[in-house]
Amino acid sequence: MTLAELIAQLGGALLQGNPEIQIRHVADVSKAEADDLVFAETEAALAMAAKSHATAVVTRLGALPPEAASIAIVAAAQPRLWFSHAARLLSTELPVMGIHPSAEIDPDAQIGEGVTVGACAVIGSGCRVGRFSRIEAGAIVCETVRIGEHCRIYPRVVIYPGTIVGNHVVVHAGAVLGADGFGYVRDCESGAYTQFPQQGTLVVEDDVEIGANSTIDRGALQETRIRRGVKIDNLVHIGHNCDIGEDVVMASLTGISGSSTIGKGAILAGQVGVGDHAHIGPGVILGGQAGVLSGKTVSTQGTVLWGTPAKPLKEYLRELATLARLAKRKKE
Repeated sequence: MTLAELIAQLGGALLQGNPEIQIRHVADVSKAEADDLVFAETEAALAMAAKSHATAVVTRLGALPPEAASIAIVAAAQPRLWFSHAARLLSTELPVMGIHPSAEIDPDAQIGEGVTVGACAVIGSGCRVGRFSRIEAGAIVCETVRIGEHCRIYPRVVIYPGTIVGNHVVVHAGAVLGADGFGYVRDCESGAYTQFPQQGTLVVEDDVEIGANSTIDRGALQETRIRRGVKIDNLVHIGHNCDIGEDVVMASLTGISGSSTIGKGAILAGQVGVGDHAHIGPGVILGGQAGVLSGKTVSTQGTVLWGTPAKPLKEYLRELATLARLAKRKKE
């Protein structure tokens, strides 16, 4: 694509350079070559980019081009975001490979135009796979699953019966969607456990990405819902009946217990634990290893929370300092 075509689609202003130059790839400044695009959010980074082999750089609005710089410079309100969108536009689409001879597809499954199904993949009865989606090698799509358009289901993913997956969803290797939730009823007399019915559904809306080896359970009698734009890291578990709001981000090893809700735009760092029937409000930020107890509601928007039970970071640090002083006094 030319730089002018990128600007036409993504916005921004050309500060200097030829708008008709070709941009073929994005790259890190240290490894950039001709035809590459890099990004710079600070003046120092812009100066470094100007000395690189890159053809163009996107930087922040109001930036001053370095003296005698020959590199093409685009200014954007959010250069990192502009760079990320450019990377998607410049990426080469994978070729449509069709159905591998070793794939097993039930005769009544509906396979859309341009779908790729890899070696040894299985698609069960009553499934629907939308246009230009990819089911990679060894993936198992069970009965009555619905997968939207332009999805990518990586190798060894398992999608349980009845799960609904929207458009432009990416599910990385080893993830399991729609398994039974961990719900049991204890017999008070014998102590034996009987599974509570796990017959609900899992709905994954558009533009969701689910990391490798993550697991999301279906609802017990209702549904588990992952709303539009959610980004889930590797090794995350989400229990039955949970509702994860739009644009939520969850880092690795986070665990969400059953019937909990996470509000729109919340951020959960690594190893966060949320008890059952808890409610995390919109925009809440839970730092690494923070814990929310069962049944609790957290609604401190925009404030970083830490510790267990989760509390504002400053309060948490003050408590740690107080404990350290008490321990020191006792030792003395």
